[in-house]
Amino acid sequence: MPPKPKITKDMVIVAAFEVARETGAENINARTVSKKLNCSTQPVMYHFATIKELKRAVYAKLDRYHTEYLMKIGDPQKGVMLGIGLNYIRFAVEEPHLFRFLFQSDFIVENNLLEMIDSPELVPVISAMQEATGMSTEQTKKVFLTISLFAHGYASIIANNSLEYDEELIKSHLEWAYRGAILAVQEETT
Repeated sequence: MPPKPKITKDMVIVAAFEVARETGAENINARTVSKKLNCSTQPVMYHFATIKELKRAVYAKLDRYHTEYLMKIGDPQKGVMLGIGLNYIRFAVEEPHLFRFLFQSDFIVENNLLEMIDSPELVPVISAMQEATGMSTEQTKKVFLTISLFAHGYASIIANNSLEYDEELIKSHLEWAYRGAILAVQEETT
């Protein structure tokens, strides 16, 4: 029986995640990951036949991390939807390399926003929003789409260093978009 590898697959993924976080996913390669792990490139390539396979694993880890990040709402009484929207934008501010990898790379799982809205990864977010608003799932998804497009626009501009982060201004804009989306959904049902 061969000896158990000292560098695990999880360790490789975590190291590659840190490379993406610090310098961008485009810098994930056997050399940069092995340097993080303080080992040769052999353990990296042992666990992942290609760098693209490793990046897919890092992307999956990042997707889970992002969902957890979104759900850490400081004051849910002030609005779950607004809290998630602000967290989405804060993520772009705090983790610009990860944001770009998650939303502006060829690794994005869904091809468009309409596919994303029905993805299993989004269920916790939609459920929290639905519980907070008391709307149906379909109504919640409509409001979510409006807020997410708005928040994504802000986050993308910020992640690409084209806008200063002004939380109070962004919060007021998100509140306007949120109220407008709620009113539009309510008008549809009357």
